[in-house]
Amino acid sequence: MQTPIPFIAPENFDSAESALARVRVIYDQSVTHLRLAMQRFVAGDDMQDRVRACYPCVRIETATDWTPPHDADHEPLSYGFVASAGVYTCTLTRPDLFAPYLLAQFDLLIRNHGVRLEVSTSKDPMPVHFSFAENEHMEGEMSAARRARMRDVFDLPDLTAMDDSIANGTWRGANGQPKPLSLFTGARTDYSLHRLRHYTGTSPSHFQNYVLFTNYQFYIDEFIALGHAEMAKPDSPYAVFVEPGNVITRRAGSSAQAGDALGTAPQRLPQMPAYHLVREGHSGITMVNIGVGPANAKTITDHIAVLRPHAWLMVGHCAGLRTTQQLGDYVLAHAYVREDHVLDEELPLWVPIPALAEIQLALEQAVAEVSGSLGHELKRIMRTGTVASTDNRNWELLPTSNVASTPQQRFSQSRAVALDMESATIAANGFRFRVPYGTLLCVSDKPLHGEIKLPGMANHFYRERVNQHLQIGIRALELLRAAGPAQLHSRKLRSFAEVAFQ
Repeated sequence: MQTPIPFIAPENFDSAESALARVRVIYDQSVTHLRLAMQRFVAGDDMQDRVRACYPCVRIETATDWTPPHDADHEPLSYGFVASAGVYTCTLTRPDLFAPYLLAQFDLLIRNHGVRLEVSTSKDPMPVHFSFAENEHMEGEMSAARRARMRDVFDLPDLTAMDDSIANGTWRGANGQPKPLSLFTGARTDYSLHRLRHYTGTSPSHFQNYVLFTNYQFYIDEFIALGHAEMAKPDSPYAVFVEPGNVITRRAGSSAQAGDALGTAPQRLPQMPAYHLVREGHSGITMVNIGVGPANAKTITDHIAVLRPHAWLMVGHCAGLRTTQQLGDYVLAHAYVREDHVLDEELPLWVPIPALAEIQLALEQAVAEVSGSLGHELKRIMRTGTVASTDNRNWELLPTSNVASTPQQRFSQSRAVALDMESATIAANGFRFRVPYGTLLCVSDKPLHGEIKLPGMANHFYRERVNQHLQIGIRALELLRAAGPAQLHSRKLRSFAEVAFQ
């Protein structure tokens, strides 16, 4: 048997606000239903009936193909519309977290298509794990036998309902099946929100819309110092600095808020710790130490993507491949050689990863401003070129004779000027998930030319360059924020059969 499923029948709405209000009601009803049942289950209730609750969904139907307006009053966007007539739908989660985003998407659909939004309870089950409150750990209170019986009572996460076929462009619906409105289903989003807490040690609610990735702790140390310095300024544009464990420092003169005391520094850092300089409207900066390797780079961007950030940038160290480069020089990537392999199944190698003009210009301007270099001097310290990313940290040790191809040969043929293990992955996942991306690396060694990092050289390099490099990354994000999201979400990242949501 099955206990009655909470259900709210479809209703049409003319405004984004009223549609979002109904999404909230449905979501809260489903979550409350699961939480109460789970509390009974943990307490030992002999529950014989299956307990189920479903995600809210939004649906539109348009009878005509859409053509963009050409008058000067309308700014062309790369999202906010469906290209062809038909029925479109998606399931939604966490309206508390995504409220501003959903309001913007709903409003664009109503304005661009002149349609009403239908909101109802979907038929897609909400896994009970995704109904838990942020600090609940109910499974830890049960015996192994009791945990094993959960699948007989509740819906557990179903991987078939949360794959990335929509984002990958491989989704094919059955005859009569509605097309997707969003890259991610409610369950796929919930899955990533839970993974973000695990990998970064911070709540998804703290993540900001402008993200820096790095592959060295030295950059994080500088970001922590900068975060605390900002919090000492009563007039800082940033209101809060958040560290792993949800440890919150508020701007000087601000009062503590409910929940601040729940933050506790972890005994050991999580795998990819995140730090957040929080600004109004999630317009601040998040920085994540992804560590070394393309697997980490893919993992973290797979999950941050559901938050729909406006841009992410890679700032880290690389090997310089040209004799003319010096330690401490910058490399602005305008193309990528993907020898990382972690995305080969999702994004074929024949797909080009284009440089995005808005990102490139912001990074170049930031280097000029922070370094004080212009013209020939700027060209001397910053090289624009191809960056190769490899999944083999010891590529230098591969045989170089009696083989058909070597890394050195491939890097030379591709005109690569720098090599790392993460940048191509981050750029490729940005392309895949329609998140504007860019890369500015700093040369820390030149293995092809016998210049490897020795302790003394490394210490001097870190003192001289890390702070400046971080300041450049932050300045680039400030420039992008000032230009506005509409300038960032390039149509280069959208296909001709695209979902409506940004």
